Amino acid sequence: MVSKTREKLIEVARQLFVHKGIENTTMNDIATASDKGRRTIYTYFKNKREIYDAVIERESDQLIQRLRHIKEQADLDTTSKLERYLRVRFDFLTETKPRHEVLLQWIGRDVRRIDRIRRLALDKELDMFKALLAQGVDEGVFDPEQAKCLPALEWLVLQGLWAEDISGRLESHGLTAEILRDNIIKFIISGIRINSASEASGD
Repeated sequence: MVSKTREKLIEVARQLFVHKGIENTTMNDIATASDKGRRTIYTYFKNKREIYDAVIERESDQLIQRLRHIKEQADLDTTSKLERYLRVRFDFLTETKPRHEVLLQWIGRDVRRIDRIRRLALDKELDMFKALLAQGVDEGVFDPEQAKCLPALEWLVLQGLWAEDISGRLESHGLTAEILRDNIIKFIISGIRINSASEASGD
């Protein structure tokens, strides 16, 4: 059974990391904000890096839960599920990327555990993504060939957005992260749906 105290410490730390930054958040800050003593914190975590690891793991688990919830919603058609799925995935990237960039500055190249957590989440997400695409193919809604290509495309787009700082470049072209997200999702949905081109032309 997961300790409620540990979960509270993780959530408090997450909020502090968001508002104060990782580097500016101390163990004392976490103890004070959670109404726990430093001794209690050290019962669960050796240092701030371990707390951050737990925050990343929890965020990854929450992402998977959100995506699974979308996939299992009976009141949504498959195209709507795919659109919401992609939107949640892109928004999660936008929300968490700034903190991970600070982490890289804070602990340098020692990010192997964080990478392992991210890879595990990506593997789970990829399995769900493929299952959602297969559902659309079985229903005759998604093009089978496009569905085969899409997982690799999604991975490449997300990895590119994760690795590259594009905010300044977007602004110089009159774009925002939200506009970029919506354009990519629209392009994906248009490309994978069967007869989308003929529907658009009115045939």
